[in-house]
Amino acid sequence: MLVADLKRIIREIPDHPKPGILFYDLTPVFRHPDALRSVVSRMVERYKGEPIDVVCGIEARGFVLAAPIALELGVGLALVRKVGKLPWEKEAEHYALEYGTGTLEMHRDAVAAGQRVLVVDDLLATGGTAQATGRLVRRLGGVVQGYAFLVELGFLDGRAPLGEDASVFSLIHYD
Repeated sequence: MLVADLKRIIREIPDHPKPGILFYDLTPVFRHPDALRSVVSRMVERYKGEPIDVVCGIEARGFVLAAPIALELGVGLALVRKVGKLPWEKEAEHYALEYGTGTLEMHRDAVAAGQRVLVVDDLLATGGTAQATGRLVRRLGGVVQGYAFLVELGFLDGRAPLGEDASVFSLIHYD
C-alpha cells in the first residue's frame, strides 16, 4: 500500500483535544488489515538486519506497532506505560507533551545493560514522549538504536529533542 493510500485512511480531526490542534487519528489504519500489514512490513523492512535486541513500545498506540515489529525482528518487547500502570519496580520520567505534561514508567528489568533498543510509537509530534522514553532506556543501561514512527508532524520539529545524532524513521510525514 502506498503512503498516499495510508494518508487517505488516516482521519483528521480538527480542534482535538483542544481548539487549534489537528488530531491525526490512526485507528482507521489499525482496523484496516491491508494498511496495518503494510505499515508493519515497511517498518520491519527498514530495521531488518539492524543490531536490535529489544523493541520498546510506548503506550498505547505504540504497542499496536511495536508488538508485531518485535515478533518479525525476532526480538523482545519492552513496554513504556503511563504512570501507575506497571505493577513491579520501575523507573519514571516526566516529559512535556504538545498540549500538557505527563509521566512515563518502565519496569527496571525491561531493558538490560548494553541492549540495543528500537523505540516505537505511532506519532512523532514535539518529541517529548520519545525523548523521555530514550532517557528511560539509557537510565536502564540500554542503547537507543533508533526511533520509529508511523507518522511524523514535521512542522512541530519533534526530531530536535531526540538529538542531532538520533536515528529517526517515520513512514508518513506531514510538513
